[in-house]
Amino acid sequence: MTGEYQHALDNKGRIFIPARLRDELGQVLYATLSMDRCLSVYSAQSWESLTEKVNALPYIRQRKMRPLFAHAVRCELDAQGRILLPQNLRDWAGLKKNVTVVGCNNHAELWDSDSWAEVFALETTPENIAAVMEELDF
Repeated sequence: MTGEYQHALDNKGRIFIPARLRDELGQVLYATLSMDRCLSVYSAQSWESLTEKVNALPYIRQRKMRPLFAHAVRCELDAQGRILLPQNLRDWAGLKKNVTVVGCNNHAELWDSDSWAEVFALETTPENIAAVMEELDF
């Protein structure tokens, strides 16, 4: 998934998922915590793949994934292409009104727009981009 899209939470906590990402995510999505202060949104297929990887781990390592699964929510797109985000997830990611939806390879991320602007400024320096390209042997 790729791209960056600006949207706003409505007063019920719903966020519009851009059409380009909906095509890849499908009708049923899974939203959960991310390593950063944002939410990760996975297609049902990607979520199943993640679950299979976790199931293959020894139990002691599976336990480390507890927060990811404890806070995960299954979401279905409504007729307008929105999903409802529970209050606890919105609070954790600091999502109040303006949300930046970011395509991030096999999932999408939902960021508070001000927080995303800070991360974007840090991550998109020429030096950082060169380092990432070098790391990937690109």
